[in-house]
Amino acid sequence: LCNCSSVGSAGCNLTTGQCHCLPGYTGPRCHSCADGFFPLQGGQQCQPCSCSPAGATSEQCDHSGKCQCKVGVTGLKCERCSEGFYRFNESSCEPCQCNNLSHSCDSSTGTCLECQENTEGEHCELCKEGFYRSTHGCQRCPCSTVASTGTCHLEPGQSVPRCDKCKAGYTGLNCNQCDKGYYNSDSICTRCECNGNVDPALSPSVCRPDSGECIGCLYHTTGFHCELCQEGYSRDSQGTNCTRKEATPEPREFTTSAPNTTKATSFSTAVLNSTLSPTTLQTIFPISSSDNSTSAFADVSWTQFNIIILTVIIIVVVLLMGFVGAVYMYREYQNRKLNAPFWTIELKEDNISFSSYHDSIPNADVSGLLEDDGNEVAPNGQLTLTTPMHNFKA
Repeated sequence: LCNCSSVGSAGCNLTTGQCHCLPGYTGPRCHSCADGFFPLQGGQQCQPCSCSPAGATSEQCDHSGKCQCKVGVTGLKCERCSEGFYRFNESSCEPCQCNNLSHSCDSSTGTCLECQENTEGEHCELCKEGFYRSTHGCQRCPCSTVASTGTCHLEPGQSVPRCDKCKAGYTGLNCNQCDKGYYNSDSICTRCECNGNVDPALSPSVCRPDSGECIGCLYHTTGFHCELCQEGYSRDSQGTNCTRKEATPEPREFTTSAPNTTKATSFSTAVLNSTLSPTTLQTIFPISSSDNSTSAFADVSWTQFNIIILTVIIIVVVLLMGFVGAVYMYREYQNRKLNAPFWTIELKEDNISFSSYHDSIPNADVSGLLEDDGNEVAPNGQLTLTTPMHNFKA
């Protein structure tokens, strides 16, 4: 008996007992899969391995149908490149060129994917924006995005990077300094405010970099921002330019003379400056050429003017003090006159009576009112007034 597999054989030789196997089957009874075939799971049928001739090392596969792949090739049939390889061809897959900064690349183009350590590019050969390449890899640029573009580069022979481009108002190797015409205001470079009164050609810095105070104010200006006019200058009618102040009329002595009459009128500097102007003087004292009148004004300095004012004040104070003193003395005189004792003597036939007109002096000594030579005290205590002609008792 042949005893051949009903699935894998096409019959047998009755003489020899040899089974005739179908393609993909082998063995005496055609019950095994031939090379390049594998049995279906749970069955006896053999399926071809279909291994990729470019990616597999042979046509054989295991019982699961997985082929034996070459290096850099993967897949059940070795039909694609494994991770880290690309460009599947007749020979094999080529390894990705990512400078060891990525583990994968595009299987067709070889472009590296997910570059590590702040790198980018087709082969991870570039540093990301904001980083520069050094001996230790890609390092972050010391450039603020506020003051610059944030990118930098390392020039040949240099160990310190330089920022690519500073923004307006910033300068320096790392764009950390204020440019000419700007000053540092809370770590931000702010344009100098000098009201257009500073020439950058004459004062390149325009203002002090730490405070913003303007340097070299022009056009007769001064101040922190060149916003004021210098002494002796004032704003013009438009309020823009500083122009020299017009000279004020100088005070002069005014004298008029007329025929048959000589009159001289002098005005102090204080009066002329505060109340009278040349026009007012001409109005009050008309000057006519027919009367041969002449006028002259003498220059008086501010020092002389101050001396005159001080003298007038002193004189007024002295006069006031004298007036107050005179009033005080007059009142004292009146008080003394009213308070003075006033005695009256009434002469009668046998006695003398005294009476005081003013009662404010109750203990006044009246002995002085009588002459000492003619006074005698009688034994009875009466006062005797003796005169050359009469004797009186009190």
